[in-house]
Amino acid sequence: MAALIAENFRFLSLFFKSKDVMIFNGLVALGTVGSEELFSVVAFHCPCSPARNYIYGLAAIGVPALALFLIGVIWNNHTWNLVAECHKRGVKNFSAAATFLLFGSIMGRAAVAPVTWSVISLLRGEAYICALSEFVKPSSLDKFPPEYGADVLARFPCRDVPANLTKFRDEVTRRLRYESQLFGWLLIGIVAVLVFLTKCLKHCCSPLSYRQEAYWAQYRSNEDKLFRRTAEVHSRILAAKNVKHFFGFVALDKEEKELVQEFPVEGVQPSPQWNAITGVYIYRENKGFPLYSRLHKWAKGVEGNGPTPEGHELLFLAS
Repeated sequence: MAALIAENFRFLSLFFKSKDVMIFNGLVALGTVGSEELFSVVAFHCPCSPARNYIYGLAAIGVPALALFLIGVIWNNHTWNLVAECHKRGVKNFSAAATFLLFGSIMGRAAVAPVTWSVISLLRGEAYICALSEFVKPSSLDKFPPEYGADVLARFPCRDVPANLTKFRDEVTRRLRYESQLFGWLLIGIVAVLVFLTKCLKHCCSPLSYRQEAYWAQYRSNEDKLFRRTAEVHSRILAAKNVKHFFGFVALDKEEKELVQEFPVEGVQPSPQWNAITGVYIYRENKGFPLYSRLHKWAKGVEGNGPTPEGHELLFLAS
């Protein structure tokens, strides 16, 4: 079980740090598939007992899916941008469409892992068979002995049945596996259609051209990488300065000495500046010129996040 959790966290970490959303989704899907396979081999054991089978089967599908969904929500940067936005500014500046798209983005990305888990569980069929074997009507089985009931049907997933019921066990297993896999393929089809419609709707409603959207994505990626790299260097230099002030000297390696000499840090950014560049970003234009991020807007000295007469609204949905 520990290996299962570690594998999920490793893949999800790669997913949520990836700069490409498709690779991001692929990694989390592959990680979930591997985890589900491991869970089926190591941790899944149907109790083969009336009433318990149904609860255990549903829990085997639903509880890991719920846990993966919550992890996806927690590890999504948009979640905490939204929390910061609500805490600092509220959502009064968001239109209903922007708010809907924001929650849709968070929920959609968080749903990749749980949907994958559910699909693989349904295609494998073990949990579904375990949950529903006791509910198969004996009357639907040709020449099923009348003296046997739900207690025996509940033992079918464990193959712990009398010899004269072997063919009935195989028929029930085959029937339930068919239903489980059918639901799995239907779920794949529904998700594929929803993804297709969402992509079409996004591009149809976007005020930006395809090339400008691509440029915007490149800008966000480059800004984020440069910001993280610069913040790491700035914090290291500031820490070195404070340590030297306390001890009178600071033990730096060659690379750190070069950084301190090349980039002198005189002070720190005040909280209002951090608040100004933190939160959900709504795409705006100022006098016809695009503002691609909160940092870009702050650098241009533009105040507020409310709609402007000449502005276009497009929710910042990419990481």
